Amino acid sequence: MTADDDVTTCPFDFSEALEFDPALAELMARGSPVRIALPYGAAPAWLVTGFEQVRRVTVDPRFSRAAIVGTDFPRMTPGPIVSPESINVADPPRSSRLRRLAAQAFTQEHAERMRGRITRIADRLLDGMAAQGPPADLVRHLSDQLPELTVLDLLGIPRADWPPTRHRLRLLLGTGAGGGADAAAAKTALRAYFHELVRERRRVPGDDLISALAAAADGSDVLDDDELAVMALTLTLSGVDTATCQISDIAYLLLTRPELADDVRAGRRRLPDVLHELLRVIPFRKGVGIPRVALEDVVMDGVLIRAGEYVHVSYLAANRDPARYPRPHVLDPDRTALPHMTFGWGGHRCVAVPLALTELEVAVGGLLDRFPGLRLAVEPREVRWDTGTIRRFPVALPVTW
Repeated sequence: MTADDDVTTCPFDFSEALEFDPALAELMARGSPVRIALPYGAAPAWLVTGFEQVRRVTVDPRFSRAAIVGTDFPRMTPGPIVSPESINVADPPRSSRLRRLAAQAFTQEHAERMRGRITRIADRLLDGMAAQGPPADLVRHLSDQLPELTVLDLLGIPRADWPPTRHRLRLLLGTGAGGGADAAAAKTALRAYFHELVRERRRVPGDDLISALAAAADGSDVLDDDELAVMALTLTLSGVDTATCQISDIAYLLLTRPELADDVRAGRRRLPDVLHELLRVIPFRKGVGIPRVALEDVVMDGVLIRAGEYVHVSYLAANRDPARYPRPHVLDPDRTALPHMTFGWGGHRCVAVPLALTELEVAVGGLLDRFPGLRLAVEPREVRWDTGTIRRFPVALPVTW
């Protein structure tokens, strides 16, 4: 990490297990906001790290996500992952409208109805792992497959289309400088595919999320075909990206803290409570995500952020803010429950949180129930971690039982 004219260059390439990025920790210690430069993009950005400061940015209409569209904004990947029409780069009132309609397909009630489908997929994958016998790679058997298969199944994507869809999704997440063209081609192909799928679901609705989103209405207001296609792509990408990492990361932490896994199995701790503390403490990605642009001059904690400047928030840092969480770097299942920012905050909090939590409960609960003697088949220091994407997760997780 180097500084030039008070701008700190941040590769955010730390990949050592689930240890917290020391570069991000140093930036947190300076207080926020601070000025940073990322691997890609034409301009630096302000980085906000404190929980309360991040909360303020995410709910303040003077900071716009929509204003980044069409700009070479500071980012972690060669090309922008997010589509310009996505809800993730919309501001109110458009984002409020899209969230209001999309939320109808992601209520807790809907998530519970989907639990059976998710459980059937998870059971089939765990059956395969049990049939192979130990040692087995938990990433290959469960975490790499369950999120992708779940979201493809719930969206109603025909099975013949699963392999090319999975391949294109992975191309979008790479950080290598040479992957920009492949990522752009993959995004174009996926958008065209989802447009066709939306048209098909309009003609013949099914028992799937695209059909449910197509049926969502607020009076006469409904999602049009373009909005539906982009929404389906966003859900596919975010569902695969986050859940794949989290299943592997949560499993790793439970395998290295067997007493906590035993408490969950024995019913001494509730799995949902443990999951939220794990989600708070896990650095599930590298660096930062989508920035905002200041629409006017804003003073934050004595620092002037000028109109037109980019602002990144770090949910990872906010989740470790000592002003909110005593001993923030300690995994404490007895911690007083406080909402965390792993799924975002404010108007851009993930709309599919009920579904994501259901998937994690099914995956982790099934793993603990089916394999009571589950343990790492290698030393923790021998586990290999991803270094080529914006994500933080083990490339392989050899287990035995």
